[in-house]
Amino acid sequence: MSTVTGQTPDSDPTVTRDELFDILSSHRRRYAIHAIKQNEGEAELSDLAEQVAAWENEKPLTKLTADERHCVYTSLQQTHLPAMDRAGVIEFERGTAVMTDQAAALDVYIDVVPEDSIPWGEYYLGLSIVSIGLVSAGVVGILPSEVSTPMWMGLIVMLFSFSAMYHTWQSRKYQLGNDSSPPEVNL
Repeated sequence: MSTVTGQTPDSDPTVTRDELFDILSSHRRRYAIHAIKQNEGEAELSDLAEQVAAWENEKPLTKLTADERHCVYTSLQQTHLPAMDRAGVIEFERGTAVMTDQAAALDVYIDVVPEDSIPWGEYYLGLSIVSIGLVSAGVVGILPSEVSTPMWMGLIVMLFSFSAMYHTWQSRKYQLGNDSSPPEVNL
């Protein structure tokens, strides 16, 4: 049983990778985590159920029916929150869910890639190939002589720098708890 990076066998309860993937496999659990994080790490079950139901039904809170609220409330109370509590991601007691330090491990396993985008790994691979091509062309001497080698190197560094800044911004934007509605997650 492997533990999440940074955990030791002697530390507080650890969350295994299998438990993390099990937790993240349910959109309702992701929505609950998102709502708890947005509420500074603590939420009452009734408020949590209402927000999750709104996201699931793509409705404002004021338009939810009692059945929609009740369905999510029961599911969270009986299944999802106890499962996350057993895994150590939240503490669920007396109708209140509180994030634990273990919840930070969840962000590592979520890679949100918008539908009209490519995964960042593929982007950086392509950028590296272009950079290798430019460096090779510079070594062979087929680049325009008007542009000096330091300028080409500066261009490559700028491309990687701007890409890294944008990647960092986008990663933070799509983390659970950082936006008004939960991001769609590709696991």
